[in-house]
Amino acid sequence: MTGGTVSGVCHGTLGELYQGPLRAGPDLDIAVVSFPVDRHSWVHFTHGTDPPGPPPLGEKSAVAARLFLEHFGLTLPPGRWSVHSDLRVGVGMASSTADVVATLRCLFRIFDLPYDQDVMLGILAAIERADSVFLDEFALYLSGRHRVVRPLGTGLGFHTAYITEPGTVDTAAVTDLLLDHYRRHGEEYERCLTDLLKGFASGDPAAVARAATASAVLSQSVLPKTTFAGMLAHQERFGADGVFVAHTGCLIGYLFPRRPDADLKSELSAFFHSFGHQCSFAQGGYG
Repeated sequence: MTGGTVSGVCHGTLGELYQGPLRAGPDLDIAVVSFPVDRHSWVHFTHGTDPPGPPPLGEKSAVAARLFLEHFGLTLPPGRWSVHSDLRVGVGMASSTADVVATLRCLFRIFDLPYDQDVMLGILAAIERADSVFLDEFALYLSGRHRVVRPLGTGLGFHTAYITEPGTVDTAAVTDLLLDHYRRHGEEYERCLTDLLKGFASGDPAAVARAATASAVLSQSVLPKTTFAGMLAHQERFGADGVFVAHTGCLIGYLFPRRPDADLKSELSAFFHSFGHQCSFAQGGYG
Protein backbone atom coordinates (compact mmCIF):
# COMPACT_ATOMS: atom_id res chain seq x y z
CA MET A 1 0.00 0.00 0.00
CA THR A 2 1.41 3.41 -0.91
CA GLY A 3 -0.64 5.75 1.31
CA GLY A 4 -3.03 6.04 4.25
CA THR A 5 -3.11 3.80 7.28
CA VAL A 6 -2.87 0.02 7.48
CA SER A 7 -3.56 -2.03 10.57
CA GLY A 8 -2.94 -5.45 12.06
CA VAL A 9 -5.22 -6.88 14.75
CA CYS A 10 -4.95 -9.95 16.98
CA HIS A 11 -7.27 -11.26 19.68
CA GLY A 12 -6.00 -12.23 23.10
CA THR A 13 -7.00 -14.98 25.51
CA LEU A 14 -8.56 -15.55 28.89
CA GLY A 15 -5.94 -18.07 29.85
CA GLU A 16 -6.58 -21.64 28.75
CA LEU A 17 -9.24 -24.29 28.77
CA TYR A 18 -6.40 -26.78 29.17
CA GLN A 19 -2.72 -26.60 29.98
CA GLY A 20 -0.82 -29.76 30.68
CA PRO A 21 1.56 -32.40 29.39
CA LEU A 22 1.68 -33.95 25.96
CA ARG A 23 4.41 -36.31 24.80
CA ALA A 24 5.18 -35.38 21.18
CA GLY A 25 8.53 -37.19 21.17
CA PRO A 26 11.01 -38.47 23.74
CA ASP A 27 10.46 -35.40 25.92
CA LEU A 28 7.40 -34.08 27.69
CA ASP A 29 5.95 -30.90 26.18
CA ILE A 30 3.58 -28.25 27.52
CA ALA A 31 0.35 -28.33 25.53
CA VAL A 32 -2.36 -25.69 25.69
CA VAL A 33 -5.85 -25.13 24.43
CA SER A 34 -5.98 -21.35 24.63
CA PHE A 35 -9.29 -19.64 25.37
CA PRO A 36 -9.71 -16.87 22.77
CA VAL A 37 -11.46 -13.73 23.96
CA ASP A 38 -13.07 -10.81 22.16
CA ARG A 39 -10.32 -8.45 23.34
CA HIS A 40 -7.55 -7.31 21.00
CA SER A 41 -4.18 -5.76 20.28
CA TRP A 42 -4.00 -3.26 17.40
CA VAL A 43 -0.96 -2.05 15.47
CA HIS A 44 -1.33 0.77 12.94
CA PHE A 45 1.13 2.21 10.43
CA THR A 46 0.34 5.54 8.80
CA HIS A 47 2.34 6.35 5.69
CA GLY A 48 3.96 9.78 5.84
CA THR A 49 7.25 11.61 5.65
CA ASP A 50 8.75 10.76 9.05
CA PRO A 51 11.47 8.12 9.26
CA PRO A 52 9.84 5.05 10.87
CA GLY A 53 10.93 4.11 14.37
CA PRO A 54 10.43 0.70 16.01
CA PRO A 55 6.87 -0.43 16.80
CA PRO A 56 5.94 1.10 20.17
CA LEU A 57 4.80 -2.17 21.73
CA GLY A 58 8.12 -3.13 23.23
CA GLU A 59 11.20 -5.16 22.42
CA LYS A 60 9.49 -8.32 21.16
CA SER A 61 7.44 -6.46 18.57
CA ALA A 62 10.54 -4.57 17.47
CA VAL A 63 12.40 -7.86 17.06
CA ALA A 64 9.45 -9.30 15.11
CA ALA A 65 9.49 -6.35 12.73
CA ARG A 66 13.23 -6.66 12.22
CA LEU A 67 13.02 -10.40 11.51
CA PHE A 68 10.15 -9.82 9.06
CA LEU A 69 12.07 -7.18 7.13
CA GLU A 70 15.20 -9.34 7.06
CA HIS A 71 13.25 -12.37 5.85
CA PHE A 72 11.77 -10.53 2.89
CA GLY A 73 14.73 -8.18 2.27
CA LEU A 74 12.55 -5.11 2.75
CA THR A 75 12.91 -1.63 4.24
CA LEU A 76 10.08 0.19 5.97
CA PRO A 77 8.73 3.20 4.08
CA PRO A 78 8.45 6.59 5.81
CA GLY A 79 5.60 6.67 8.27
CA ARG A 80 4.45 6.43 11.86
CA TRP A 81 3.47 3.52 14.11
CA SER A 82 0.64 3.70 16.63
CA VAL A 83 -0.85 1.02 18.87
CA HIS A 84 -3.72 0.20 21.18
CA SER A 85 -4.44 -2.85 23.33
CA ASP A 86 -7.29 -4.18 25.45
CA LEU A 87 -4.99 -6.84 26.88
CA ARG A 88 -3.39 -6.56 30.30
CA VAL A 89 0.27 -7.54 30.48
CA GLY A 90 1.50 -10.51 32.50
CA VAL A 91 -1.87 -11.85 33.68
CA GLY A 92 -2.64 -14.56 31.11
CA MET A 93 -4.22 -12.68 28.21
CA ALA A 94 -1.45 -13.55 25.71
CA SER A 95 -0.71 -9.83 25.35
CA SER A 96 2.90 -10.34 24.27
CA THR A 97 2.09 -12.86 21.53
CA ALA A 98 -0.91 -10.83 20.38
CA ASP A 99 1.29 -7.73 20.06
CA VAL A 100 3.79 -9.64 17.93
CA VAL A 101 1.08 -11.16 15.72
CA ALA A 102 -0.65 -7.80 15.25
CA THR A 103 2.70 -6.24 14.29
CA LEU A 104 3.40 -8.93 11.71
CA ARG A 105 -0.11 -8.75 10.28
CA CYS A 106 0.34 -5.01 9.89
CA LEU A 107 3.66 -5.55 8.11
CA PHE A 108 2.12 -7.99 5.64
CA ARG A 109 -0.40 -5.26 4.81
CA ILE A 110 2.19 -2.46 4.60
CA PHE A 111 3.95 -4.35 1.82
CA ASP A 112 0.77 -5.87 0.33
CA LEU A 113 2.18 -9.37 0.81
CA PRO A 114 0.00 -12.49 1.04
CA TYR A 115 -0.25 -13.70 4.62
CA ASP A 116 2.17 -16.59 5.27
CA GLN A 117 1.58 -18.55 8.49
CA ASP A 118 4.94 -20.34 8.18
CA VAL A 119 6.68 -16.97 8.32
CA MET A 120 4.54 -16.02 11.31
CA LEU A 121 5.45 -19.24 13.15
CA GLY A 122 9.13 -18.94 12.31
CA ILE A 123 9.31 -15.44 13.76
CA LEU A 124 7.30 -16.39 16.85
CA ALA A 125 9.59 -19.38 17.43
CA ALA A 126 12.62 -17.07 17.35
CA ILE A 127 11.10 -14.80 20.00
CA GLU A 128 9.14 -16.69 22.68
CA ARG A 129 6.97 -19.60 23.76
CA ALA A 130 3.63 -18.56 22.33
CA ASP A 131 -0.11 -19.02 22.50
CA SER A 132 -2.10 -19.94 19.39
CA VAL A 133 -3.65 -16.47 18.97
CA PHE A 134 -2.44 -16.36 15.35
CA LEU A 135 -5.20 -18.90 14.62
CA ASP A 136 -8.87 -18.02 14.30
CA GLU A 137 -10.00 -21.26 15.92
CA PHE A 138 -9.41 -23.39 18.98
CA ALA A 139 -6.40 -25.71 18.79
CA LEU A 140 -4.38 -28.15 20.83
CA TYR A 141 -1.02 -26.44 20.56
CA LEU A 142 2.54 -27.12 21.72
CA SER A 143 3.58 -23.68 22.89
CA GLY A 144 7.30 -24.39 23.03
CA ARG A 145 7.49 -26.15 19.67
CA HIS A 146 5.01 -23.74 18.00
CA ARG A 147 3.14 -26.67 16.57
CA VAL A 148 -0.57 -27.22 16.08
CA VAL A 149 -1.29 -30.79 17.21
CA ARG A 150 -4.99 -30.72 16.43
CA PRO A 151 -7.31 -27.98 15.15
CA LEU A 152 -10.49 -27.87 17.24
CA GLY A 153 -12.65 -25.60 15.14
CA THR A 154 -14.89 -22.64 15.84
CA GLY A 155 -18.07 -24.38 16.94
CA LEU A 156 -17.98 -23.56 20.66
CA GLY A 157 -18.32 -20.34 22.59
CA PHE A 158 -18.89 -19.23 26.16
CA HIS A 159 -19.85 -16.14 28.04
CA THR A 160 -17.57 -15.39 30.95
CA ALA A 161 -17.38 -13.51 34.21
CA TYR A 162 -13.82 -13.20 35.44
CA ILE A 163 -11.40 -11.40 37.71
CA THR A 164 -7.68 -10.77 37.71
CA GLU A 165 -5.92 -11.60 40.95
CA PRO A 166 -2.92 -9.48 41.99
CA GLY A 167 0.54 -10.15 40.61
CA THR A 168 2.07 -11.44 37.41
CA VAL A 169 3.57 -14.79 36.40
CA ASP A 170 6.77 -15.24 34.37
CA THR A 171 5.90 -18.24 32.20
CA ALA A 172 9.51 -19.05 31.35
CA ALA A 173 10.50 -19.02 35.02
CA VAL A 174 7.95 -21.68 35.99
CA THR A 175 8.45 -24.12 33.09
CA ASP A 176 10.56 -26.63 35.08
CA LEU A 177 8.13 -26.44 38.01
CA LEU A 178 5.23 -27.22 35.66
CA LEU A 179 6.98 -30.13 33.96
CA ASP A 180 7.75 -31.74 37.35
CA HIS A 181 4.09 -31.32 38.33
CA TYR A 182 2.94 -32.85 35.03
CA ARG A 183 5.13 -35.93 35.53
CA ARG A 184 3.56 -36.54 38.93
CA HIS A 185 -0.01 -36.21 37.60
CA GLY A 186 0.29 -37.61 34.09
CA GLU A 187 -2.72 -39.94 34.23
CA GLU A 188 -5.03 -37.24 35.57
CA TYR A 189 -3.99 -34.85 32.84
CA GLU A 190 -4.44 -37.56 30.20
CA ARG A 191 -8.03 -38.13 31.34
CA CYS A 192 -8.67 -34.41 31.42
CA LEU A 193 -7.37 -33.86 27.88
CA THR A 194 -9.28 -36.89 26.55
CA ASP A 195 -12.53 -35.51 27.99
CA LEU A 196 -11.81 -32.05 26.59
CA LEU A 197 -11.14 -33.35 23.07
CA LYS A 198 -14.28 -35.50 23.20
CA GLY A 199 -16.26 -32.42 24.17
CA PHE A 200 -14.91 -30.48 21.22
CA ALA A 201 -15.51 -33.39 18.84
CA SER A 202 -19.14 -33.72 19.91
CA GLY A 203 -19.77 -29.97 20.10
CA ASP A 204 -20.67 -30.23 23.79
CA PRO A 205 -19.77 -26.99 25.61
CA ALA A 206 -20.79 -28.41 29.01
CA ALA A 207 -18.31 -31.28 28.59
CA VAL A 208 -15.58 -28.84 27.55
CA ALA A 209 -16.36 -26.68 30.59
CA ARG A 210 -16.13 -29.71 32.91
CA ALA A 211 -12.73 -30.61 31.45
CA ALA A 212 -11.57 -27.00 31.76
CA THR A 213 -12.57 -27.11 35.43
CA ALA A 214 -10.59 -30.34 35.90
CA SER A 215 -7.54 -28.70 34.32
CA ALA A 216 -7.97 -25.71 36.64
CA VAL A 217 -8.23 -28.02 39.67
CA LEU A 218 -4.96 -29.72 38.68
CA SER A 219 -3.32 -26.32 38.28
CA GLN A 220 -4.22 -25.39 41.85
CA SER A 221 -1.55 -27.63 43.34
CA VAL A 222 1.26 -25.94 41.41
CA LEU A 223 0.22 -22.33 40.65
CA PRO A 224 -2.81 -21.74 42.90
CA LYS A 225 -5.44 -19.00 42.65
CA THR A 226 -6.52 -17.49 45.96
CA THR A 227 -10.20 -17.32 45.02
CA PHE A 228 -10.42 -20.75 43.39
CA ALA A 229 -11.98 -22.71 46.26
CA GLY A 230 -14.67 -20.10 46.81
CA MET A 231 -15.49 -19.90 43.12
CA LEU A 232 -15.71 -23.66 42.74
CA ALA A 233 -17.98 -23.91 45.78
CA HIS A 234 -20.42 -21.34 44.31
CA GLN A 235 -20.38 -22.52 40.68
CA GLU A 236 -23.81 -24.20 40.84
CA ARG A 237 -25.33 -21.22 42.66
CA PHE A 238 -24.62 -19.04 39.63
CA GLY A 239 -25.49 -21.66 37.03
CA ALA A 240 -22.00 -21.75 35.55
CA ASP A 241 -20.89 -24.76 33.50
CA GLY A 242 -17.34 -24.56 34.80
CA VAL A 243 -14.35 -22.59 36.06
CA PHE A 244 -11.42 -21.56 33.89
CA VAL A 245 -8.04 -20.08 34.77
CA ALA A 246 -4.94 -18.67 33.21
CA HIS A 247 -2.75 -21.57 34.28
CA THR A 248 0.42 -19.46 34.25
CA GLY A 249 -1.34 -16.16 34.90
CA CYS A 250 -3.71 -14.43 37.29
CA LEU A 251 -7.11 -14.77 35.62
CA ILE A 252 -9.94 -16.90 36.96
CA GLY A 253 -13.58 -16.95 35.96
CA TYR A 254 -16.83 -18.76 35.25
CA LEU A 255 -17.97 -20.31 31.95
CA PHE A 256 -21.61 -19.74 31.03
CA PRO A 257 -23.60 -21.23 28.14
CA ARG A 258 -25.63 -18.02 27.76
CA ARG A 259 -25.01 -14.33 28.31
CA PRO A 260 -25.71 -13.48 31.97
CA ASP A 261 -28.68 -11.13 32.37
CA ALA A 262 -28.53 -7.92 34.39
CA ASP A 263 -29.59 -9.58 37.65
CA LEU A 264 -26.99 -12.32 37.37
CA LYS A 265 -24.31 -9.78 36.46
CA SER A 266 -25.20 -7.85 39.61
CA GLU A 267 -25.01 -10.99 41.76
CA LEU A 268 -21.70 -12.04 40.24
CA SER A 269 -20.25 -8.56 40.67
CA ALA A 270 -21.22 -8.51 44.35
CA PHE A 271 -19.76 -12.00 44.83
CA PHE A 272 -16.42 -11.07 43.28
CA HIS A 273 -16.40 -7.76 45.14
CA SER A 274 -16.62 -9.74 48.39
CA PHE A 275 -13.22 -11.19 47.43
CA GLY A 276 -11.91 -7.68 46.83
CA HIS A 277 -12.00 -7.84 43.02
CA GLN A 278 -13.79 -6.07 40.19
CA CYS A 279 -15.63 -8.44 37.88
CA SER A 280 -15.37 -8.23 34.08
CA PHE A 281 -17.57 -9.83 31.43
CA ALA A 282 -16.45 -11.00 28.00
CA GLN A 283 -17.33 -13.46 25.26
CA GLY A 284 -14.85 -16.26 24.70
CA GLY A 285 -14.46 -18.75 21.88
CA TYR A 286 -16.37 -18.55 18.61
CA GLY A 287 -19.76 -20.22 18.79
